[in-house]
Amino acid sequence: MVESARVDQTVRPPAWVVDLFTTIDAQDPTAFADFLTTDATFIFGNAPAVHGREAIIAAVSEFFSTIKALRHELMLVIQQGSTLVCNGMVTYTRQDDTDVTLPFSDTFTLHNDKVQVYQIYMDIGPVYGTV
Repeated sequence: MVESARVDQTVRPPAWVVDLFTTIDAQDPTAFADFLTTDATFIFGNAPAVHGREAIIAAVSEFFSTIKALRHELMLVIQQGSTLVCNGMVTYTRQDDTDVTLPFSDTFTLHNDKVQVYQIYMDIGPVYGTV
């Protein structure tokens, strides 16, 4: 059983945001995709954009295969209209069981209660030993 994503007590994100990050931390790409529109776009750092739910499932599955675990801590959640921004720290457990914690900023564009554009701003390099 995966714990719920940790949330700074001063942050009150919508329940679906906590559920989304809990699903990510459980490394369940199919459940993750349920939060997305069918025509969603997913952008992770400087990687090329991925379009469509099935392609996103494949890309996220590939990413999850490169790490053992991850855990998000939300520190700031702001919503203005159809844009929601989440800032926090994410701890990755590498295949060699070492951890690295990095800051992240995720921006969501919402459409009909689903994420249509999911953009992650972070440098993932340290997880793989590159800077």
